[in-house]
Amino acid sequence: AWLCFQLYGYCYQDSNDIPDTLTTITELGSPLEMIQLLQTSWEDRFRICLSLVRLLHYLAHSPLGSVTLLDFRPRQFVIVDGELKVTDLDDASVEESSCTSNSDCFMEFPARNFTLPCSVEGRCQSMNEKRNLYNAYRFFFTYLLPHSAPSSLRPLLDKIVNATGNHNKCGNANLSPSVNSEFTQKCVKSANTHKSEYRRVPEAFIPDENYRCWPSYHHKGCLLSVFDVNEAIEICDSYSQCKAFVLTNQTTWTGRQLVFFKMASNHIVPDPDKITYVKVTD
Repeated sequence: AWLCFQLYGYCYQDSNDIPDTLTTITELGSPLEMIQLLQTSWEDRFRICLSLVRLLHYLAHSPLGSVTLLDFRPRQFVIVDGELKVTDLDDASVEESSCTSNSDCFMEFPARNFTLPCSVEGRCQSMNEKRNLYNAYRFFFTYLLPHSAPSSLRPLLDKIVNATGNHNKCGNANLSPSVNSEFTQKCVKSANTHKSEYRRVPEAFIPDENYRCWPSYHHKGCLLSVFDVNEAIEICDSYSQCKAFVLTNQTTWTGRQLVFFKMASNHIVPDPDKITYVKVTD
């Protein structure tokens, strides 16, 4: 279901006006707009890239053989519940290019070119897989992964993106276990070992006193994901306007906890599902 649109039903009709008509009913997805994606949280963009990795793996090892998407561009994909899905498979091909020498296996892209080996069977080795991989790199990974990534993950992400751009599928395969494992742990590493002191107020919430930060899961406030209270303290200490934060009982898809960061704590109300931390010293 994560590969392409889920088919709920179809209807075939044959009339004098429109012969041989097939109507399909599929799930609803959101068009993939790169500018909008760059304004979302890095965690959401990482999830999209992760679903793209699963798609690349399936295309390379499908029951039909290695499948390439000849029109591998953002307009061919949609977002469904945070996952990337293919909407159009009309340009999919399972034919590996024939060759008599390596020069016949020349792949040309706007930024760089590749020459693949010609196998003894007269086929360009892994051309379908390599074409998908480089298109994923130039249309998705190079924009979505490094942009506003957690500082602790940037060296690893740079290595993965560069390996993918060089047609090294090993770098692409490491995207899931390496990055996901480290991201679900602590992502903020403060250079300042001094931490402010906070007073814990259980079953309490600050309804107002919002300020905007980027990226945020809430467009009118500063709502970020954290691994634990210590990471929330480091984030609050890094914002000069932050004077308190509220732990919610909500988590992201990776299991990280959502936290509201506030610029004051003048009005605290009871809330059994939240815990408030108020800064008492700087």
